[in-house]
Amino acid sequence: MAAAALGLGSNLGNRMVNLRTALKHLEKEFEVLAASDVFETAPWGVTDQPHFLNACLLVECSLPPESLLALLKDIEKVMGRVETRRWGERVIDLDVLTLGALVYESPILRIPHARMHQRDFVLIPLAQVIPGWVHPLTGHSVSEMALDLLAPSDPLRICHLPVKTRGYAR
Repeated sequence: MAAAALGLGSNLGNRMVNLRTALKHLEKEFEVLAASDVFETAPWGVTDQPHFLNACLLVECSLPPESLLALLKDIEKVMGRVETRRWGERVIDLDVLTLGALVYESPILRIPHARMHQRDFVLIPLAQVIPGWVHPLTGHSVSEMALDLLAPSDPLRICHLPVKTRGYAR
């Protein structure tokens, strides 16, 4: 078993309901150890689209990396995600950010997430869940990487993601 950090995002429809629905799906599959607050963030990459709501979860995971990714893609499909342009709009986006200290690369998946160190919408909520986790390739903690990205357009905290956890406190 390893602790997996997952990123959740939505910018179409009722974004908060979408995050809560994804959470319910994930709670059926995993024990949730911790959850971040929900943040409203500007789109990254493709900017002519609605703002996102983003959050992170830490879950207990026994799945191999690509099986975890397949499960997340199945949840996205069940929730109505349709592939559009890269970095485009989506009802739900579920990403594997970390899987313990694992470094993994295949044609369809990189762990740690390839661009997490560049994205405040990942690092700000992730710093609430695993602030001391050290990126095995950069040598920097999540908190350090988040501080490096702080800018005048910092994400807006909306609320806490309502989840029952096993007691990991922030």
